[in-house]
Amino acid sequence: MGRLALSVAVVAAAASPELPRVHVDTTLVPPSGATVMVQAGASLQAALDAAQPGDAILLEPGAIYAGPFTLPVKPGSGWITLRPALSDDHLPPPGTRVDPSSASRMPKLESGSGAVVIAAPGAHHYRFIGLELRPRPDTFLYNLVTLGTTETSLAELPHHIIFDRCYLHGDRAKGTRRGIAMNSSHSAVVDSYLSDFKEAGADSQAVLGWNGVGPFAIVNNYLEAAGENVMFGGADPTISGLVPADIEVRQNHLAKPLEWKAGEPGYRGTSWTVKNLFELKNARRVLVDQNLLENDWVQAQNGFAVLFTVRNQDGSAPWSVVEDVTFTHNVVRHAANGVNVLGQDDLQPSQPSHRILIGNNLFDDIGAARWGGGGFLFQLLATAADVTIEHNTALQTGNILFAERGPHRGFVYRDNIAPHNQYGIIGNGTGPGKPTLAAYFPGAVVRKNVIAGGPPDLYPEDNFFPASLAQIGFVDLPAGDYRLAPNSPYKHAASDGQDPGADFQGLASDRTVGSIVHASASDEPPGGGSGPRTTWRRRGALRLIVGLALVVIAVAAAATASATRQRGGRHA
Repeated sequence: MGRLALSVAVVAAAASPELPRVHVDTTLVPPSGATVMVQAGASLQAALDAAQPGDAILLEPGAIYAGPFTLPVKPGSGWITLRPALSDDHLPPPGTRVDPSSASRMPKLESGSGAVVIAAPGAHHYRFIGLELRPRPDTFLYNLVTLGTTETSLAELPHHIIFDRCYLHGDRAKGTRRGIAMNSSHSAVVDSYLSDFKEAGADSQAVLGWNGVGPFAIVNNYLEAAGENVMFGGADPTISGLVPADIEVRQNHLAKPLEWKAGEPGYRGTSWTVKNLFELKNARRVLVDQNLLENDWVQAQNGFAVLFTVRNQDGSAPWSVVEDVTFTHNVVRHAANGVNVLGQDDLQPSQPSHRILIGNNLFDDIGAARWGGGGFLFQLLATAADVTIEHNTALQTGNILFAERGPHRGFVYRDNIAPHNQYGIIGNGTGPGKPTLAAYFPGAVVRKNVIAGGPPDLYPEDNFFPASLAQIGFVDLPAGDYRLAPNSPYKHAASDGQDPGADFQGLASDRTVGSIVHASASDEPPGGGSGPRTTWRRRGALRLIVGLALVVIAVAAAATASATRQRGGRHA
């Protein structure tokens, strides 16, 4: 009977998130209608007003077109394409990410007041290819692109709008609050470069959606913002019951340049409001896969790189939920803390967060004095349910996991590699290991983990406790190659017969991924400005090259349990 009960508990604990049901088709559809050339100085808005589905609007390379521009509603379902008046062989091919070096040939859409591009309610089937969108010089804008605002029905939402191989940016000195307000459906940004979205005293984002139903695709972009590089939620929807859903965030590079961080060489002197790299406050069926997320420090918040923190932001959306989230095959590095999960809004009524998978990721250089914070790897607050953390490799300076306000039922922590440091798995008011698991994670599955420096007597059996990181048997610890060497004692020791930790070989052989190409031989995070930093391009059947030099790991004493509470805050 005891074995039967254990088996049932394991099945319940392994509840898996649902993947996106619907996907944005970003396949380029050739124009089928007229070709309209808009010379420099001519009215692009007039061309938009006159365009018919299937038309191609060609813009002069390098020319400036003064907006704002409104996308009008058209009949039918043919695409209206805006692109440079260049042959395809003079454009980067689809699947290639552009960067600022491509800007000289791009037609430039700009505005000195109001968003550069605004979709009228119900506007649909517009594709932007190879364009630069920007504020007029020395101008601050709130939104660069507005796809929906306060629509109150799904029928009013803009839909089928794609930004493809575009360069969208704020003013380097003044900033811009937001790149794309994605309150729409069937919308995408692909192979593009979004930078300099920043503001002092308010949150800023490269992409933010709160009143759009989805699906959304954010694929193979560079995404730079001070507040949250990408976020869904953060304001209450004006469509009753709406939850942004069916979201794909894949093969992107999310970063904050170090010229925004006080004390770093090259700091430019403006204290932009810095918070997180990726956050969900109201979202379901989200896939976050094969991304590089880097540079997040303690400033306006406590430096968690990734937040799954449900929020009924303004108190009028009690249906808000974070559920069915798959966070896999990502590299998260150079951050004060790792991932924060909030089970329920602690300020307003909400639905519970549940079915979250954090699997096969590399967390590197989490914590330490440079980034501030406690170096926490994971944090679970307020009864988060069905959270699975498996096959991750981590090098962090603080706790593996901090818990508060449980119970967190259906919890799985399996096949991971991380240092224990001072407290390992700990909860508010409980001791490390078994006392915390019993109090906060009833029925949890905690097995086949490599916990370097951890005390075996404090944890369940069927885990591994090398005395140090060096005894794990990485291929090359000082050089940042965290694969297990053939002679590692933990080779094939995971619960599935594979290696514990992130499966780098599986990433290389099973998925099309980007290659991380460093600007120099060092592992310094990108310092940035308005120029290319780390580039991540898709090349068909590439290997994941993780050339991550190990920053010295200072396994310092963490704060006491009562001082370890770090909550994800609320965002304007």
